[in-house]
Amino acid sequence: MSVHFGLSQRLIAEALGTAMLVGTVVGSGIMADNLTDDTALALLGNTIPTGAILVVLITVLGPISGAHFNPAVTLAFLLRKESSIGVAGAYIVAQIVGGIIGTLIAHGMFDLTIFQASAKVRSGTGQWLAEIVATFGLVFFILGGIRFRPDSVPWLVGLYITAAYWFTASTSFANPAVAIARAFSDTFAGIRPIDVPVFIICQIVGALLAGALAPWLFGERIARADDDTRSLDTTPLES
Repeated sequence: MSVHFGLSQRLIAEALGTAMLVGTVVGSGIMADNLTDDTALALLGNTIPTGAILVVLITVLGPISGAHFNPAVTLAFLLRKESSIGVAGAYIVAQIVGGIIGTLIAHGMFDLTIFQASAKVRSGTGQWLAEIVATFGLVFFILGGIRFRPDSVPWLVGLYITAAYWFTASTSFANPAVAIARAFSDTFAGIRPIDVPVFIICQIVGALLAGALAPWLFGERIARADDDTRSLDTTPLES
């Protein structure tokens, strides 16, 4: 049975999903940092919950909103003309607001100061290149999954992010909304606010590169949406 979801439902799904994603990233980082002084073990404790929650969120919320949870993913679909500028903009606002709420809730669960500004330095050419690579891979494999194995997209995203935590120097933010939200947390998962703009630029570059290569490599014909309801509410995605 095909179910059409209204824009308000899709926006709530995007906000809720991004809040849960960021809450998991920040909360598991706090928990891991509390339990061990071993940075590698703490990173592992941060990685596994993040990959796992992505599978859950995309599986359940994908049929409602497409489960983007990521402005870079939304941008990729906008450029494919599968969304209008208005709907894409609303998605991005919902993702950013949801992400910040997720950070604040994570702080509350661990009895930390609710409003914080991160002092954790994440800068340098290695980190910037890592964000281009991480976001390129995320968007590229989402598009490839939709093309060839749409039922596997939740697992593809969860497994990719799990791997990218470890093979990228930046631990794979790959998501402007997540980067903004993590700037509000002076914890294991934080990032200095001053470092966020360059991360976002790199993430956009990665998404654009993936969006340019994928249609040609996958041999697909890009659908052209005539209205706001074509793709954002039917494609199971993250990030």
